[in-house]
Amino acid sequence: MDFQQRLYELRRKAGLSQEELAGLLGVTRQAVQKWEAGASRPDMDNLTALAAYFNVTLDYLVLGKEGDVLPPPVQVIHNHYGGGYEFRSKATLFGLPLVHINVGSGLRAARGIVAIGNAAVGVVSIGGVALGLFSLGGVGIGLLFALAGFAVGALSLGAFALGVISIGGIAAGWLAWGGIALGKYAVGGVAVASKVAIGGAAYGPLAIGDEPSGGGRIFTTPLSAGELEAAVRAVRAAAPRWVAEFLEFVLRAFQ
Repeated sequence: MDFQQRLYELRRKAGLSQEELAGLLGVTRQAVQKWEAGASRPDMDNLTALAAYFNVTLDYLVLGKEGDVLPPPVQVIHNHYGGGYEFRSKATLFGLPLVHINVGSGLRAARGIVAIGNAAVGVVSIGGVALGLFSLGGVGIGLLFALAGFAVGALSLGAFALGVISIGGIAAGWLAWGGIALGKYAVGGVAVASKVAIGGAAYGPLAIGDEPSGGGRIFTTPLSAGELEAAVRAVRAAAPRWVAEFLEFVLRAFQ
């Protein structure tokens, strides 16, 4: 069996496409295609990386000589090609590497249980664009938690935040707190709510602020001691207990 046939068999057994193998090595798909066609051979750096990834000796990879079995590597390849860096753990879960890091110039995507990349998809994802259960990035979408410039998640924090509970410059959610807050319960410089709004300019059935409106119960700040207690009772009647406790804290803290 020639080198190109051994390389093809190793790649096929690893379940990699030519493009995926090229991405791991930081070369073009055409380069891998030429290696497997016998039109060219990889240089020593790439031969070493191939042997490390496939867990074989250089003698076997180049000459087909069987040698001692190498111990399983903890990780796959560390690449420093083309101004970027990539690490992909050998250990996997549900077909995904436990850790995949792929950062550098251009569009570099990472997919793994923990994913870190220019674009990242994982259970825990960190990147310019991040999607996962827990996300941190410029644009973050998290099913449970998102922290990002633009954040969408059950709990979201960001300049623009959208979620069940959202905190941000502009926040929209069931419970929203921000410069501009929109929600069922909203606290902010400008607060618009379907139940309770607290803010400089507040609009809702129960509105508390410097300029409250909405056609329901209205309290203009600053509140006297009696007005504060009346506002607290109104909040308790309009919101679930833990939300009411949070809104009460806000009212008392900013008087």
